[in-house]
This record gives sequence, C-alpha cells and structure tokens, in this order.
Amino acid sequence: MRWLLVLLGCLVAPAAQAQGFVSHDLTGFVDPIRVAIGSNAAVQATPLDLNLTCASCKGSPSVEIQVGRSTDGTEKRVRSGETSLAKLESLCIKQNPDCRLSALPVSPAVGWITVYALANGGGSTAVILRDGDLLTIQARADNPGHAKDSVLALTQNVVPKIVGP
Repeated sequence: MRWLLVLLGCLVAPAAQAQGFVSHDLTGFVDPIRVAIGSNAAVQATPLDLNLTCASCKGSPSVEIQVGRSTDGTEKRVRSGETSLAKLESLCIKQNPDCRLSALPVSPAVGWITVYALANGGGSTAVILRDGDLLTIQARADNPGHAKDSVLALTQNVVPKIVGP
C-alpha cells in the first residue's frame, strides 16, 4: 500500500509542477519591481495583487499587477491561431480607438501588450497566459509611451521569474 501512495505522489507532483506559472505570490517581487520602475516607488503587495505608484519616476506611473486564472479558452485560441493578434487589436480598438496591440516575447507563455491614450495621459496593459494562469500588468502614466515603458520594464525584468522556463 505504501508503494502505491509513493507512486501516486510521483505521478501527481510533476503534473502539478508543469502547470502554469512557477510563482503565484507577488509579495516576493517587491524589490525587483522597484528596481525595474524606480527605487522611490511605493508598493503594496498581496500574493495575487501588487500596486505601485511613483510620482518621482519617469512618467509618474501607477501600476497594478494581478495573478489569476483564465478558463475561457483565450490562451488555446491564441496559441492555435484561431484568434489572431489582429483580431485582439480590433476588439481593443472598439473599446478605445487609440489602442494598439503587439505580441510580447514571454515564451513559454503567450502574451500581448496594448497601448492606448487616456483622458489624463496614457495606459498600457500586458496580458500573459500559461496553462490557464493569467498575469495582468496595467500601467497608467502621463502619456502612453511612459505607460508602455513601465509595462515593458516589468515584462523584461520580472515576468520571466513569475512565468518560469
């Protein structure tokens, strides 16, 4: 009986580890996020939500990062090509005519980034999906370019540590 439990444990553990992101707790990323955005940034973090503001940083960004789940099939449709990035961009343009969307290099995950104008500046949102896990990074800043810069800094410096190899 004991060997059966050990065997089941060996079969279940690798399957669980192969799913989704390697980290689901944003509290361990406060310092790397500050390095990416600005050392003067004020950060509040819970395991699934992190908020950052930095009035003295370039563009005065306000950033929210969230870890969640996506079970609506979007990831599968994007990976298969059924839903193209052009189609996603057209949906974004319906919400905001200034919206522009492009792919994000976040392999083995799949992701995209949008950039758009807002009444008092600009915004940018990254969506990253892997095996049903969802990471969303949303930034607002004094203009769309600065918002995108904040999202890209996090995508390059922090996202690989969350997504994993």
